[in-house]
Amino acid sequence: MFDWISLLFISFVLFISSIVINYRKEYIIEDKFINRFIILVLIFVVSIILLIISPNLIRILLGWDGLGLISYCLVIYFQNIKSYRAGLLTALCNRIGDVALLLSIAWILNYGRWNYIFYINMINNFEIKIIRVFILLAAITKSAQIPFSSWLPAAIAAPTPVSALVHSSTLVTAGVYLLIRFNFIFINNFLSQMLLLISGLTIFISGLGANFEFDLKKIIALSTLSQLGLIIIILSIGFCKLTFFHLLTHAIFKALLFLCAGSIIHNIINRQDIRLIGGLCLRMPLTSSFFNIANLSLCGMPFLAGFYSKDLILEISCISYINSYIFFIYFFSTGLTVSYSFRLVYYSIVGVFNIFSLHPINDESWLILNSILPLIFISIFSGSLLIWLIFPTPYLVCLPYYIKILTLLVCLSGGIFGYLISDSSFFFYNKSFHFNKLIYFFIIMWFMPFIFSSFIIKLPLKLGVQIKILDQGWREFIGSINLFNTLLIFSKFYYYIHYNNIKLYLLSFILWIIIILIFLII
Repeated sequence: MFDWISLLFISFVLFISSIVINYRKEYIIEDKFINRFIILVLIFVVSIILLIISPNLIRILLGWDGLGLISYCLVIYFQNIKSYRAGLLTALCNRIGDVALLLSIAWILNYGRWNYIFYINMINNFEIKIIRVFILLAAITKSAQIPFSSWLPAAIAAPTPVSALVHSSTLVTAGVYLLIRFNFIFINNFLSQMLLLISGLTIFISGLGANFEFDLKKIIALSTLSQLGLIIIILSIGFCKLTFFHLLTHAIFKALLFLCAGSIIHNIINRQDIRLIGGLCLRMPLTSSFFNIANLSLCGMPFLAGFYSKDLILEISCISYINSYIFFIYFFSTGLTVSYSFRLVYYSIVGVFNIFSLHPINDESWLILNSILPLIFISIFSGSLLIWLIFPTPYLVCLPYYIKILTLLVCLSGGIFGYLISDSSFFFYNKSFHFNKLIYFFIIMWFMPFIFSSFIIKLPLKLGVQIKILDQGWREFIGSINLFNTLLIFSKFYYYIHYNNIKLYLLSFILWIIIILIFLII
């Protein structure tokens, strides 16, 4: 199905993936298995393209499963214990969505075809209502919404070029793209309200966690989670074109953020703690400038790419039919976005240089800079170009003055809050036990990785140990061993009959003749 949505999205995917493949020449130049990396990335891109162009749920499942499998292979690419844990969490969370998609395929068989475009006018049928639930479950697992948010920050164990691809235009956007395609069954019903609540909680939790995190890549991953919540909120209200618009602009500046972060990590010898970086504006001026442009675009700085979509989304939400809780979460989370972006800039670019004095930090890798340079121009101009391309008539949002400038006030408040939590003299000298526990609670995303991994498996493991203590082997003796012995006796009996069938036949024939003769004599 080659329409304007699929062709535009494919062009963005191919553009970002080509930059990632060019970027890896410098980033993982010493890797002995570089061909394996390229093959995995290409299969990854083919899988997302297969998902984008397919109106058929079977082909969508092929692309969906390809994304899940290859993402596991890419997350465990460095082959250490952290990568294995992250890869297992990523694969298991995504399998839930795969099962939901399989069940939706089973239910759509009631109509005789798997092409979903034929059933747009059947939204009140019972089967479509069941399929709607399964599609929603598949989309929120792939897009890492609550309660499946824990795998996305863990997936940063992959190489940074892969993270740029995963977090911008491939894996996490697959769920949003599926919701855009199936938007006709989510408009004005209970599931759209449920999706609104889930995405609102996701954007709030991820934004709050990013403000207290110190891992450079994890902060950017949490910002991806926050932007996905923003995208799904506006989708659940009913603005699909606006959702797709922000999806494209977010893909560009998020890929730029990750590639700049990869360049910084590569230069400071694989350190990711932002407290150890600092002062990069003097030592890496070009990369710092690119990183700052991507951050400003993420915050919605006027006339950058993110401004055109984020400002329009916030203004549309002001005139939409939403309650005060969602309205508060929406604008508060926008302030949190500006806050952690300002904090990231404060620690890494403007702050004090905290690494050893003998350092190799420089901007001399022209291969990395040439890879990043095309993204700079697109992250600046793509918003103004796409808004004319996607919307045939411009949106005109008329609001009262104090609501019109609310976005600006929220962004300024977020920047001030980001400065205050970055200033150690104001914030981090409080070493009380309860304060540290609260900060840990925010960083760990409200214990979500524990609740949905070790907490779920803990009870079955304990129950298995108790059953083993009660068992003491008698169930195995009566069950499996006894069954084996019984089958062995029967198999020996049938084996004997099979290899002596002529003798047994002749013997039975003679016995039959003797019985007939006895009856005749009598």
